[in-house]
Amino acid sequence: MKKKNAPIKADRYGEREARAGLDALLPDIATFPNHFRDYEIVIDIPEFTSVCPKTGLPDFGTVTVRYGPARRCLELKSLKEYILAYRNLGIFQENAVNRILEDVARACRPVWAVVRGTFNPRGGITSTVEARYPRKRGAGEKPR
Repeated sequence: MKKKNAPIKADRYGEREARAGLDALLPDIATFPNHFRDYEIVIDIPEFTSVCPKTGLPDFGTVTVRYGPARRCLELKSLKEYILAYRNLGIFQENAVNRILEDVARACRPVWAVVRGTFNPRGGITSTVEARYPRKRGAGEKPR
């Protein structure tokens, strides 16, 4: 017989799962010189896939990269190759979005950038993760 108000025992995720995919070697994102000022670039990637590091189940979603270019713009073919490298990578959705943001920022040093991942439902739950550059350092935030 089940006790009333008994706490639900949840699976525990360790540091190994939490860091999965963060240090994986991925293709470089190429760039090219920007010749204009004060505009926005929006790149939609509607077929993003990765793998949950705990269950091994696939994650599907749309990743959108929005940024204000400074001196360099992202080259789309290399961005596509970079994104395809996530296909078999075990990484949490939150980490994937934040890793993409960091790699985009490192590649082109934009004025600002936002990466949004809108992931397809799994188990009846849809999640959206959004990360922004430049990052605001907060109390207790751990750098990668």
